[in-house]
Amino acid sequence: MGMPTFVKTNPRPTQLELCRPAQAQFVICDHTIDITYIPMLGGFMYLVAVMDWYSRYVLAWQLSNTLDGLFCLDALGLALEQGRPEIFNTDQGVQFTALAFTSSLETAGIRISMDGRGRALDNVFVERLWRTVKYEHVYLHEYALVPELEKGLGEYFSFYNHERPHQSLSYQTPAEVHFAVRSGPIVA
Repeated sequence: MGMPTFVKTNPRPTQLELCRPAQAQFVICDHTIDITYIPMLGGFMYLVAVMDWYSRYVLAWQLSNTLDGLFCLDALGLALEQGRPEIFNTDQGVQFTALAFTSSLETAGIRISMDGRGRALDNVFVERLWRTVKYEHVYLHEYALVPELEKGLGEYFSFYNHERPHQSLSYQTPAEVHFAVRSGPIVA
């Protein structure tokens, strides 16, 4: 939380300004989104997820067989139904720099933070999520059909959020941290 955040202040997503974030008051101060591919027996699917940085809680996820931006907008809409963060972090992928995506955030009054090119560690929490999802679930199953994959991922994300303790969260689950802190100020 103490690291600087790059916040987009110009309508052009590549124009970034270094901003030192104010002390966070609630858990919904920063969300992040990213896309990965999920291997299947006959090909692959794309998975997008929106995660709360503080609690590691996965707010929303969607699957697609193309990299168009619609499934990202769907995931964004589902996440924003649960609360609006102050800052929303993305990489500079075309889905996240598209006018439809950035204007959805700006209309909701959310500041946009974009990672620098080639800086995967700027999005380290969601990159860690991808490793966890793949090694703890996807690689252990040989999904052939999309409905099976969707059902399996739904069960896994429920397990991840509500049952899987995280060392970085003092062995609490993301749900325990997310819902405990959303009800009031963060206790330092």
